[in-house]
Amino acid sequence: MQSKRHRHYALVPAAGAGSRMGKEIPKQYLDLLGEPLLRHTLRTLCQAPMIDRVYVVLSVGDPIWNERDWSDLGEKLHPLYVGGATRADSVLNGLRAIRGDAGDGDWILVHDAARPCLAQWHIDALISTLDDDEVGGILAVPVADTLKRSNGHGRVEKTVPRDSLWQAQTPQMFRYIMLRRALETAREVTDEASAIEAAGLHPRLVQGDTTNLKVTYPLDLHLAEWILKNREA
Repeated sequence: MQSKRHRHYALVPAAGAGSRMGKEIPKQYLDLLGEPLLRHTLRTLCQAPMIDRVYVVLSVGDPIWNERDWSDLGEKLHPLYVGGATRADSVLNGLRAIRGDAGDGDWILVHDAARPCLAQWHIDALISTLDDDEVGGILAVPVADTLKRSNGHGRVEKTVPRDSLWQAQTPQMFRYIMLRRALETAREVTDEASAIEAAGLHPRLVQGDTTNLKVTYPLDLHLAEWILKNREA
């Protein structure tokens, strides 16, 4: 008897304010090539054939979402107004909200709203590598730069060996029940893999590339624009 295929759900926490951008509106709604930054992120996920549904976790009473028309992204997209005070809270609230849809063994791909340069090959690589994995894993890139640890007073304390160090990206892909249980226990983490690690498990590293950048500071918005323009070309 053939086993049922586990589904793949994308979960995009988008309830943050993006204060480091120094803008009046949340970072996810800033203009990028004439569209909200968030639309680029969601479009790629909605167009991915292997992703069954895309949930975007918004702050309660988000005043901007309904001012935009998202209908062109199709029926896969579902907003959830359950955002929390932190990323971990938003993801956990989102997982709780989709409990009626997601089975314990279904895959959840958590992706940063502010990574608008996600490409289909990133998603394909992650899913094809992890679909039979017992734990799950994340997109990441090996650290290339020399790393320095500060002494807390603006001076170098020491050089940190970069061997075996990777920079975490998203999506981060784990089974629904495993991720939910991990986040129920580890609430102070900054990404999903950290919660899985706190449970004593070892997520797999799937090599991505530096074009999947996270927009954190104003210059990053210009870099994202350059990447998307040149990718289209």
